[in-house]
Amino acid sequence: MSAEPGADGRLRCGWALASADYQHYHDTEWGRAVEGEAALFERLSLEAFQSGLSWITILRKREAFRAAFAGFEPRAVAAFGDADRQRLLADAGIVRNAAKIDAVINNARALLELPANESLGGLLARYRAPADSPAPKTLDDVPAATPDSAALAKDLKKRGFRFVGPVTAYAMLQATGYVNDHLADCWVRDGS
Repeated sequence: MSAEPGADGRLRCGWALASADYQHYHDTEWGRAVEGEAALFERLSLEAFQSGLSWITILRKREAFRAAFAGFEPRAVAAFGDADRQRLLADAGIVRNAAKIDAVINNARALLELPANESLGGLLARYRAPADSPAPKTLDDVPAATPDSAALAKDLKKRGFRFVGPVTAYAMLQATGYVNDHLADCWVRDGS
């Protein structure tokens, strides 16, 4: 599937036309640079929750996730205890998966344990795609994972992060602008 015109005539990555929520996410956020540890931690957490589910499910529950996980402020989430875990498991507004909930709490702690001279953003930057990487022409040209995302997943796991396999790592790189997988004809590709 190549870029397709939306109702406004702009060419977009085909997946963005599946719903108004997808189009808004595609046009305003996906593939754009994300600043700050809390914002990156949110994206990492949401990508982990998405594993095995449709992204639209996570996108539509995003505000509930933010409320449930203290705005994804790493220090707050790292301090969650058993009462918070039970609260999260009972929260119908989010995905109530114990392994994923535990991973997010664990990942907040792992993030805080990074050496003072390191950050999640710094780790992701090590695996940034070169600026001159060829633009995918169709969705078939967009991989689910790459050698770099496998290396990032291994790096994160070595540092104690969980639920960060190569596919999740690649989705994180895409979502946060470290990889630009907007299709060649997509209006967002050039940052307009």
